[in-house]
Amino acid sequence: MTDERAYWLAWSQIAGVGPTLLMRIYRHFGSLAAAWDADLAALDAVEGIGGVTAGAIAKIRASLNPATLFAEHQRDNPDVWTPADADYPRLLAEIPDPPPLLYYRGQVALAENRGEVGLVAIVGTRNPSSYGKQWTYRLVEALVQAGFTIVSGLAEGVDAIAHQACLDAGGRTIAVLGTGVNRVYPASNRALAQQIDRKGLILSEHPRGTGPDRAHFPSRNRIIAGLCRATLVIEAGSKSGALITARVANDYGREVYALPGSLDQPQSRGCLELIAGGAQLILDEASLLQSLGAIPPLDTLLKHSAPSQNLSPAKPPALDLPPHLEPIFQAIPPEAIALDTLVQTTQLDTSNLLAALLELEMLGVVSQLPGMRYCRAG
Repeated sequence: MTDERAYWLAWSQIAGVGPTLLMRIYRHFGSLAAAWDADLAALDAVEGIGGVTAGAIAKIRASLNPATLFAEHQRDNPDVWTPADADYPRLLAEIPDPPPLLYYRGQVALAENRGEVGLVAIVGTRNPSSYGKQWTYRLVEALVQAGFTIVSGLAEGVDAIAHQACLDAGGRTIAVLGTGVNRVYPASNRALAQQIDRKGLILSEHPRGTGPDRAHFPSRNRIIAGLCRATLVIEAGSKSGALITARVANDYGREVYALPGSLDQPQSRGCLELIAGGAQLILDEASLLQSLGAIPPLDTLLKHSAPSQNLSPAKPPALDLPPHLEPIFQAIPPEAIALDTLVQTTQLDTSNLLAALLELEMLGVVSQLPGMRYCRAG
């Protein structure tokens, strides 16, 4: 029987089938193996498949053997996850456009993938000021002591400082590359990448041997945002790539924090714009940890909310809610629950769930807490 991962690789070879459409196909058919065998009429039922894409699908399927393709690919790329794999990072699988193939190198910690350890992204300018460097070290040290894993992009500047500060503090760090996992860009960070390989993890959606390409880095930023419950922007100009990561994180319903800076410093402009747009202000280590501390590991809530005795939990009181809101309200226990857990429980996509939660807030029956957690009001 052909490995399901072979079909993820095969589908990713088809022009016009990007990560978002591929996830629609996967969810429609339940597996990409089933989708590969589906006729074009069945595929046409998937939103986003037009005539051009259908033609590309027919051409590739007639000329490509997924099992052979994957066997050849795996010789150079043995370590890879797909969204269908149990070990694929849970938070990343929730975004609308997760990488079809996620290559890894280094030390895997499955607790991170399962969401049992909090991941925090730290991004920023390639040319930080002494103030930015100082605060990167301070915040990373505090986060590591609190048990968070630090995620960044191994670029020059804030990224590299965040990774190094994490390693210096004895923590785990994850580097997400815009190249293959065996190619480091810039070359000046090769020694740092070797440290991360030994003590952390390196990820990429590109196979080994892939070199740097400007087009890869914006899509790399979505992976950084998708892996993490929160993104911290240390310093960023008004056109910094770090702002892309922050905006994508916001679109995914994740928390965004920004370090305030001087109005006279170009590196502060992007952070000030984020704060003006609603990002949370980083006042100091204690306030940041207090806010992030309200974002518990995904499975901790489920374990701690389980009854200690063999008793059926009391049903919440019935409310006169609109039919589309009732099941969502019932999924919220008396104690707080993380947005990520609600996504899993309700099987809704993040954007629709957030819209429903906003309605419940406006009705006064649900309250939002720091860290994208929700509880019943009152």
